[in-house]
Amino acid sequence: MKQPRDFSLHGAIDLGARQAAAQRRQRAAEQGSATGQAGTVIEVTEETFNTDVVARSRSVPVILDLWAEWCGPCKQLSPVLEKLAEEANGAWILAKVDVDANPQLSAALQVQSIPMVVAVLAGQIADGFLGALPEAQVREWLGQVMGVAAQLGLQPQAGPAADEQDASAQAAGQPGQGGQPPDMPAYPDGAVGAQARSALAAAQAAMERGDLDAAAAEFERVLATYPGDPVATMGLGQVGLIRRVESYDQAKARLDAEQRPDDAEAQARVADIEMASGKIEASFERLLNTIRRTSGDERDIARRHLVGLFAIFPPRDPRVAKARATLSSLLF
Repeated sequence: MKQPRDFSLHGAIDLGARQAAAQRRQRAAEQGSATGQAGTVIEVTEETFNTDVVARSRSVPVILDLWAEWCGPCKQLSPVLEKLAEEANGAWILAKVDVDANPQLSAALQVQSIPMVVAVLAGQIADGFLGALPEAQVREWLGQVMGVAAQLGLQPQAGPAADEQDASAQAAGQPGQGGQPPDMPAYPDGAVGAQARSALAAAQAAMERGDLDAAAAEFERVLATYPGDPVATMGLGQVGLIRRVESYDQAKARLDAEQRPDDAEAQARVADIEMASGKIEASFERLLNTIRRTSGDERDIARRHLVGLFAIFPPRDPRVAKARATLSSLLF
């Protein structure tokens, strides 16, 4: 008998299937613990969901593939998703969820039929589809998801040893308080890695003596070799912030923002001043409030400026994660 569309998946699973699912769940948990879930395709359980999906989605898009061993269409779709994830090389993460092994998570996600694919961005579900779509349609959908991710300022971690770079950046303190790039990250041995280390050291020295042009040039050298490098991106963002703030008449900027609350550029100038003064949450909230109040071009100016300020911070900075989640709720 054909299963009704609204029939509970879990009511149709026998005890043998449940036992097998439990065993797969245990293997997935052990594999995740052993590997640190660092790949582009990961197995997710109820215990690891918050870390491997929700938290991770604040710095890189996560695509959930909800499947089961008995599901024929799942076996058609999953290889397509895995292939595309490998091609993406970290631009997004594929997180596979065995619905039989994780019934509580399946219920929380309101799974009614599988395969079910869901995009998670900035800690929130952004989009999804049901059924085994052809590869061309999956590619098209992923392109739309990545477009949404770009609006939120989600960028894949690039360059060598991204985790080490993120950790060193986290330890470096707050942007706008001293204006120095983070500590030297780990780069591969060899001439290219040595050049990157030398460029970052030169950039830090230039920042310390106030030579913003020289610092920017060195950061750009690193980005030419490692596009998207978090440390160089942060440093270049700090240079841009300092340059902008130095060009402002701060008293006039504050007056303009007070008199024109819906002027996104006026609000952005004061957000820069607040950021450079270490008032990070206030800076983010000013731009988020502007996005709430405005529409059209003004709203987009505020969004793009906010995303630009996100780039000054490590990808997993909790203040950025909170602001990005709020931005996601405002935009979508």
